[in-house]
Order: sequence, then C-alpha cells, then structure tokens
Amino acid sequence: MKSALQSDDRVDPEECTGAKSARLKEDRRRGRAAALNASGRYEPLSRESFDDGWDSLDDLPPLKTEVQEERARTIITRNESPDLSFDRSINPYRGCEHGCIYCFARPSHAYMGLSPGLDFETRLFAKPNAAMLLERELSRPGYTPRVIAIGTNTDPYQPLEKSYGLMREILEVLDRCSHPVAIVTKSALVTRDVDILARMAERNLVKVAVSVTTLDRKLCRAMEPRASAPHKRLGAIRALSEAGVPASVMMAPVIPALTDSEIEALLEAAADHGASEATFILLRLPLEVSALFRDWLLRERPDRYRHVMSLIRSMRGGKDYDAKWGERMRGRGPYAEQIAKRFSLAAKRLKLNLRRRKLNTSDFVQPQKGGVQLDLF
Repeated sequence: MKSALQSDDRVDPEECTGAKSARLKEDRRRGRAAALNASGRYEPLSRESFDDGWDSLDDLPPLKTEVQEERARTIITRNESPDLSFDRSINPYRGCEHGCIYCFARPSHAYMGLSPGLDFETRLFAKPNAAMLLERELSRPGYTPRVIAIGTNTDPYQPLEKSYGLMREILEVLDRCSHPVAIVTKSALVTRDVDILARMAERNLVKVAVSVTTLDRKLCRAMEPRASAPHKRLGAIRALSEAGVPASVMMAPVIPALTDSEIEALLEAAADHGASEATFILLRLPLEVSALFRDWLLRERPDRYRHVMSLIRSMRGGKDYDAKWGERMRGRGPYAEQIAKRFSLAAKRLKLNLRRRKLNTSDFVQPQKGGVQLDLF
C-alpha cells in the first residue's frame, strides 16, 4: 500500500497514518534519523515492517551497523553535470552511518537492492581495494590530471573510516603522485590526516570543505545523528586552517524555516574559526528522500511541517523537488533569491570568498604501472 507520505500531493500531517504504522519503534532505531525502511524502488516486491497486534516487533533487537566489503573494479567516477565544479570523484564507501535524514545520496542504495531508509544508515559497503585501484587508474596511458572530489556522495570520514582507513590510503596515493583533491566532510575525523593534508597544501594540492548545517546541537543530533557535533566541525576548520590547509564551510543543505535563520551566525562562527570560503546548497528531496524527510519532520518538528514544506515547494515549482539543471542546487523564486542574497551579503561582510582557490594540476607524477599488468614483450 502506498502511504500518504509517498505521494506528490500536498500532505496533511493528520492524514499520515500510513507512514506512522510503517515506522520502526524508537528503541530499535535509536541513534538513527530515518524511521522508515521501505523496499528499494527496483525490487519486485514491496516490504515494510508493521505491528500485527501481537507485539511481535518487540522481540526484534536494535539495529546494528553491518559492513560488507565490495571488491570494486574501478574507483574514479566520472560525471558531466553542468551543476558540478568537478568531473571526477571517489567514493570509498556506499551508504553512510552519519544518517543525515536529508541526504540526497540515499536513493543510490536502491541500486544495491536495499532501502534508502534505515538500510542506508545501517547496511554499508567498504571498498578495501580503493587505493590500489586509484593508483592503477592514475597510471593509465593518457590520464589527464584534474581535481578529484571526495565526499560528494557519502562521507569519506564517516565512523567506518576509523577502522578501515581507506581515506588515508587514498590520500597517500594522491600525495605521492602530487594529484589535487577537494574533500567534503561532516566529520572532525578529517583532522586525523592533517599531516598528509598539510604536506599537500604546501604544493597547493588540497582544499577541505567542512559541512555545517546548523549550530543547534539538539537539532543536529536529531537530523544528523552520527555526524560530528557542530562545535567539533568548527574545531576541525580551525585545526586545518592552523595547519595551513585551505578550509571552507559548506551550509549544505539550507532548510527553509528550519536552518535558514542561522545563515549569518553560522558564517560568522566559521569565519572566526579560520574558514576562507563559504558555499551553500538548498535542500534537495529526490525520490525516496522526500518521504523520509517529511516523516522526520512530523516526528521531530511537527509544528514546522506545513511551513517548511510550503516554502520548499515554493522554490521547486510546486513540487517537493525539481531536478532541473541550474536550479536543483539553489531553487528559484523570491524565497530562494532571498536565501542566496543573505548568504552572499554575509560572506562579503566577513571577507569570505575573496579568492577562489584553484588547485595545482601541473606537478602530477604518474605512477609507474601501479597495479597495471605489464606488457609481455
């Protein structure tokens, strides 16, 4: 059965009984942002947990994070999107334990036969051969160096990185090859690699954007349950900046009527901690993310539900999301223009974005047959 939250129509919170019955109980999903776990859109059968009246769900244990190792064949992903400033990226992990409820990458879990809901936060994939594949791909004849973006889909410094260390291995390869990289993360764990990052920064090979969505710790905990607390992320900006690593702040996403009131204060805090640049992305609700986010709003901020969704639709052509090129990151309409103007004025006042750093691609040293089968003759 399709619940009210899965419809594109305007939703009345009082009519969302279908979604409520499909929610996993709070003690099972403690520390997770999503409460729904509907089957992926490509599955032949749709499954959802529900209470059959016998309290059978009470016997199930709390959800734990499961990790499966994936032997990837390639590691550099290419794109031709006119909305993105890079044409290649690396994702050492699939899924993300940070569990940000608004994450636009959630729908990608459906390609693995899993749910973009709780599965995205709890059933993760690691690519232990990522560094080896990277070295092999960089050594291919005709490879042309351009900035590689990391953290554009799932966070490379999510909790899983503490045990796997894939990001550090990748940075070691890029450092040896003098290859430029741009990193985006919500985790203070990035400071673990400040030794490598500082070496690369001396050659203008790296910049790091720390995503800070809100300064409200309570809201952050509900919305991004396993990401670093706001003050820890600001501390990471300071540590990187003091080590000579170019650090910027990303307010991604800006959520109307929930976090947009913090634009000026958040940029001031970031500037005080050493950020040199600032960018923002408007909330995006593609595919299953819309239902998950709306259900979260009903649970965590029911008094804001109507106002938030009304403003989102006013910036998305009357829909929860519009993927149109040139508009999907910033939206359109008066309210979207107001957010962009406020952000621009605050950044200008704080002397952010005075100079957009362009990373060095001219010193690239190609690996010698790194992981590539040698010629027989």
